[in-house]
Amino acid sequence: MRTLALLIAPLMLGACATIPDAPAEPEDGIARAGLNQRVYVDGPYVTALAVLEDSRCPMNARCVWAGRTRLTIKIDLGSRSETRVISSEEPIQVADGTLSLVEVQPDLMAGEQAGPAKPYRFGFTFAGGI
Repeated sequence: MRTLALLIAPLMLGACATIPDAPAEPEDGIARAGLNQRVYVDGPYVTALAVLEDSRCPMNARCVWAGRTRLTIKIDLGSRSETRVISSEEPIQVADGTLSLVEVQPDLMAGEQAGPAKPYRFGFTFAGGI
């Protein structure tokens, strides 16, 4: 009986220490996620669904235009969801704030095959409140 209690006690303590799913606050204010990963962006939840365009200037090249990235995203606003297109060039209006695509990783390099070699990671910020 004592052996059983010793085996069960750590499991019970672990259950007590479990914290409900709460959105993690990023240290730098940028919420990051890959394709098809849902992320909390200081109000709405955002899921990057597809890359429509990635015309960013490679890091090791000189370009006349910096380029842009356009994504299809799903925005969850509590009781409703919507699918929108966002560009790295300008934020979009969401509820009573603005959602921005502020970061796209990995950086592109001239001479590489089309598209990044590593999986995409996107950084979003939200200014305003829901």
